[in-house]
Amino acid sequence: MESTMELWLQKANVLIEALPYIQRFHGKTIVVKYGGSAMVEHELKKSVIRDVALLKLVGFRPIIVHGGGKDVTKWIHRLGLETKFVNGLRVTDQETMEVAEMVLNKINKGLVSMMEKVGLKAVGISGKDGTVLKVRKKLADGQDIGFVGEVKEVNTSLLNTLLENDFIPVICPVGSDDEYHSYNINADDAACAIAKAVKAAKLAFLTDIEGVYRDPLDKSSLISELSVPEAKEFLKSGGASGGMLPKLQNCIDAIEAGVSRVHILDGRIEHCLLLEFFTNKGIGTAIIGDQEERYYQSEK
Repeated sequence: MESTMELWLQKANVLIEALPYIQRFHGKTIVVKYGGSAMVEHELKKSVIRDVALLKLVGFRPIIVHGGGKDVTKWIHRLGLETKFVNGLRVTDQETMEVAEMVLNKINKGLVSMMEKVGLKAVGISGKDGTVLKVRKKLADGQDIGFVGEVKEVNTSLLNTLLENDFIPVICPVGSDDEYHSYNINADDAACAIAKAVKAAKLAFLTDIEGVYRDPLDKSSLISELSVPEAKEFLKSGGASGGMLPKLQNCIDAIEAGVSRVHILDGRIEHCLLLEFFTNKGIGTAIIGDQEERYYQSEK
């Protein structure tokens, strides 16, 4: 009986710990960039969808932006096409663009179906719908790599309409240029641009890494929080490398554009969104604005 009571008390304490975060972000818009293993493994998919359901039910207003590069590569190979990358960007000719758009839309509708199954109202769109994502051609070190775009403008009209009518927008990162040609967009970039445009309270990147480390070889060096000046200094010091470089820069850009907090999370951990958003310690790395209250002052 005593052990049962301790378990109940632990559960109660979890709810109490979550209360101030629920109060603070109730009614606020959050953007979740959904990618990595959490999009591939079925149980992780279900975990993320349940997290989003709970966030919605306690008053958050989620927007989901998803990737799908692994599935795009798989289908390109199935069709006997060649995959080339320049500086991490996929060279995208017309045929590759058609495959990418097909695959991303398939993923999009699959996510919507999973959300509907748990009682959520979700609408799957591409960045082309309602001209949500207007793009210009993106070059790789001055090299033309085809239909790869960078976001130059976000039209929030459709997103606001969906949010105001209690729907969760689920967005695949395809946009259009001034001539309405389709362009593939890096999902991190798309999520960052959307978060800035809607002035999101939070932007979360689900990745296949635990967060930002001071020393990538030392798992105990995970950084729980970074202010924008600290994040800029970290970039200057060379502490970030590979894919973390553009991700951290996206975080800084989002904060400077008005997003309150940006989170880099390990999507391989079940319920990572709830653990990061609703617990004092969190599990990933949060980048915060200069005026934002630190959650972990005792550790600084």
